[in-house]
Amino acid sequence: MDPVAHTFVGAALAASGLRRATPLAGAALVLGANAPDVDVFAYFAGSFEAIAFRRGVTHGVLALAVWPFVLAGLLLGWDRWVRRRRDATTASARAGPLLALSALAVATHPALDWLNNYGMRWFLPFDGRWSYGDALFIVDPWVWLILGGVAFLTFSKTRLARVRWGVFALVASFVVVGTAEIVPLATRVLWVGGIAAFLAARWRLRDAAPATLERAAQAGLAVTALYIVAMVASSAAARADVRAALAARGIAWEDVMVAPSPGDPFGGEVVVMTRDEYYTGDFDWLSQPRLRLMEERIPRPRGAIFEAAARVPDARRYLVWSRFPAIDVELASDGTTLVRFTDVRYRADDRILGPTVRLPNDVDGD
Repeated sequence: MDPVAHTFVGAALAASGLRRATPLAGAALVLGANAPDVDVFAYFAGSFEAIAFRRGVTHGVLALAVWPFVLAGLLLGWDRWVRRRRDATTASARAGPLLALSALAVATHPALDWLNNYGMRWFLPFDGRWSYGDALFIVDPWVWLILGGVAFLTFSKTRLARVRWGVFALVASFVVVGTAEIVPLATRVLWVGGIAAFLAARWRLRDAAPATLERAAQAGLAVTALYIVAMVASSAAARADVRAALAARGIAWEDVMVAPSPGDPFGGEVVVMTRDEYYTGDFDWLSQPRLRLMEERIPRPRGAIFEAAARVPDARRYLVWSRFPAIDVELASDGTTLVRFTDVRYRADDRILGPTVRLPNDVDGD
């Protein structure tokens, strides 16, 4: 998921009352919810190096065991050498609660990342296989709205905080409402209504006791958890429905993806991998028929040209990540062959494109 979603998870956990467990508890929850994304620095080594590295060793089960100790140790060091030196009368942070809260927050990160169709490698460095939840779009407006909303109720006491929340609400609304070509009208209307509802709730609860705001945050976390469970179940049911429809059409599939559409819990983008090609299409619980496949087929990459291009380091790194790899082959004016790598998951929108490899004209294309 995007960094905003991870941050809101940590903030909502803090608002639910966990921030009272120990000094620096809120920091542990927010930082822990984002810690595995330290692998973003892999982009300094190049985008394809990062694609091959990310969602791996910093997100897997080994990292889940290590990150809490790293984070708790850093916060305890900050507490001792900075925070308490500034104010010797303040209570010191407690190691046990900081470690437990760090572990909880860190665990939320790969769990959320698994939910989309980008993929997760749970068992690196021992096993590099990818796993996909295919349940939530990478930017989910309902996660933003619910968890961001309950965090807003708690952490908007000062005028400066309210200004910051207002700026975020405007930017987020532009993302959701301003993308009419991909986000359904009902989602945009509900988003605006949700923003208004949280503004009204903030006014109504302006003098509320902390316990009341904590219960609101707990309710928001519970609703989000139920929503995620429902989307995971819906994704599994959609895949089963697609497989049944494929069997009825006599299509022998090897893998099926039904990836969520932006802001639409009822629709999804379909990729079907067969022995020789990919089918693409759409799935919608509210339409009939629910599965619509495009006429165009995308060949699975094979042959000498693909094998030669795949040996190039950037292509090899891209293929580490690619779930449904595809290539476009073009003869250049100088007689060389251009091989462009894509992944069918993102091919239609020209997103997360792979490298373009130039091969000499003596490569056998058969």
